[in-house]
Amino acid sequence: MKILIIGAGIGGSALALALEQQGIDYELFEQAAEFKEVGAGIQLSPNGVHILDRLGLSEKLAKCCTTPDAHRYSVWDTGETILTTPLMPKVLNAYGYPYYHAHRADLIQILTESLNRNRLHLNSTVSDFGQSQTGVWLELANGKKVTGDILVAADGVHSIVRQRTFRPDPPRPSGYVTWRGVVNAADIAHLNIPASAHVDMGPELSFVYYYVSAAKRFNWLALGKANGSLQESWSQTSSKLDVISAFDGWYDRPRQVIEATPEIFVTALHDRDPLQSWVDNRIALLGDSAHAMLPYHAQGAVQSLEDAWVLARLLKTKSDPHPTILKRYEELRLTRANTMVQQSRNAERWYHVADKKDVAARNERFRQTNSKLEGGFSAQQHWLYSYDAELAALGTDDEWQSLPKWSG
Repeated sequence: MKILIIGAGIGGSALALALEQQGIDYELFEQAAEFKEVGAGIQLSPNGVHILDRLGLSEKLAKCCTTPDAHRYSVWDTGETILTTPLMPKVLNAYGYPYYHAHRADLIQILTESLNRNRLHLNSTVSDFGQSQTGVWLELANGKKVTGDILVAADGVHSIVRQRTFRPDPPRPSGYVTWRGVVNAADIAHLNIPASAHVDMGPELSFVYYYVSAAKRFNWLALGKANGSLQESWSQTSSKLDVISAFDGWYDRPRQVIEATPEIFVTALHDRDPLQSWVDNRIALLGDSAHAMLPYHAQGAVQSLEDAWVLARLLKTKSDPHPTILKRYEELRLTRANTMVQQSRNAERWYHVADKKDVAARNERFRQTNSKLEGGFSAQQHWLYSYDAELAALGTDDEWQSLPKWSG
């Protein structure tokens, strides 16, 4: 059996490493000529860190990540924290694996430096692909044609495989943009910001921030209403004045962090309507190509890792025909990932309510939840963190399956 993978991002690289570990033949095709530092901070909950541990990456990961003590939700005008939910060390004690903050470039480096270079093909843009009853094929821009048994598209939010094979829906603009920046932690040390996962919520604007790169750097993103037309691109820059002006009337911390940032990027936020199927015979989607989601629950990277492990383990442990294995992968993963797409949309609304009555109602709900939890995990945290991709692949995750479905 030979697997052809398109895209060496988080999901594609994790799948390649898992297949290597399982002794399954594959080839990995990446259009970039080299791996460069891209993106900014990402959050890795224990359900994803568990998979990275299975891939043998725990030691490297621990050296470049930070461990937040809690999620802290605060109001925009005073900075008062109205809801705190635990992270470290309670997450480690409860779920067996830590909760990390990482820089995306650090995670990509950890994943890609472990790849088998004989099976990795950089500077390889896929121009065409297809399948027959007996196999799959892809053609590269240089004219080279490669054949295999299964094609897995981990080619991201602009997936050509999704567009051509499944539903050619356009990106769905959320109406929001995100500004983002990374600061040297030493440059804002005087602010004494705790090592937490912070969310400041304001009218049609929020500010998310945390330490990355072993606490040497500080990552932030601001999510606000879009003015004008921006592309879905991570390379567009923004003026510092534009971002600071959006925070007029806020308490001081966001402005001070933004002022310390050397370069600010901006992109329009899009997601994709959930697909009803990720599999067409011998072709399957994985990661953002299957379930691109907004960032409000910080699960995009982790859901890609879950996809990768479940698929690799099914390919190893199942003797069914290849299309049957892929349909089983879809059955195991589609509902969970699509739930996260929808809940991330829902979160966008309650992050950014603007009407005074709605703001007051949300803040009171958060305060009541904070009192009710008494420092414990929310039901949503437990639903997310207790998922075990290995047990899911083996069909023995009855305990997780019995949990109440996500409702928040």
